[in-house]
Amino acid sequence: MEAIKIFFEDYLVRLSLPKLKITDIIEILIIACFIYNLIKWVKKTRAWALMRGLAILLIFWIIASIFHFNAIIWIFVNAINVGIIAIVILFQPEFRKALEQLGQRSFLSPYLPNFTDAKDDTERFSDHTIEELVRATFELAKTKTGALMVIEGEVSLDDYERTGIEVDAIISSQLLINIFEHNTPLHDGAVIIRGDRVTAATCYLPLSDSMSISKELGTRHRAGLGISEVTDSFTVIVSEETGKVSIAKNGQLIRSVDSDYLRAKLVEIQRKTSGEVKKIKLWKGKSKNETGAN
Repeated sequence: MEAIKIFFEDYLVRLSLPKLKITDIIEILIIACFIYNLIKWVKKTRAWALMRGLAILLIFWIIASIFHFNAIIWIFVNAINVGIIAIVILFQPEFRKALEQLGQRSFLSPYLPNFTDAKDDTERFSDHTIEELVRATFELAKTKTGALMVIEGEVSLDDYERTGIEVDAIISSQLLINIFEHNTPLHDGAVIIRGDRVTAATCYLPLSDSMSISKELGTRHRAGLGISEVTDSFTVIVSEETGKVSIAKNGQLIRSVDSDYLRAKLVEIQRKTSGEVKKIKLWKGKSKNETGAN
């Protein structure tokens, strides 16, 4: 007990509250915001298990410090440098994804809307394209034909296009249905859409490693969620097993959507420059919906 008392006297009693200035309060808020977003990111990746392991090691280190276990303390101190390098190597994909998300418009837009409006607000695709996409999606859903369609946003999808076969054709429901028809050369993989054209098919996408995604969902859904995590694209997914339609954007997966919901989301990202667009409240929390980010 005496050792515990000495520990608290040495490390806790000396703490005192400093005088706070306005700049100190702002700095605290910035750090708090950073820590909050860091914890959210950690919980979505394998780093969550790592943090729990580090917490256990920290408890052992505190116990070793209290009871003066010098050999254990020496091991901890000398393993820190090697441990940091090992963490960077093991979690390089997670760190890279975090930096990519940091630079995305979707991350900064809630805080700095003027800073993120770098491109002209030009219409991304026509109303005809929306209707063709919706028609093709639910025709494929009726026959339980698996499909994965990625609509490019501000971030270029050129790297993913190069993994597939160039198509460069005007969007039509017949074209999309034929691409995803079983036993056809182009049915496997994702279709990438830019503007009013299908640019490539059979493209490979990065798989999401989100721990919150349902285990009943397969590779197609993980690929659709994965591309939405690293770019600002909009993805439409048709399940081959159930025929249900899902959409993914900004690391969020919304399952079992209907044609009106899909059409409304496409209108939202269309960025019309003329006419009055009805505002529809979307991304509601439903029991059947699943969020990949939370």
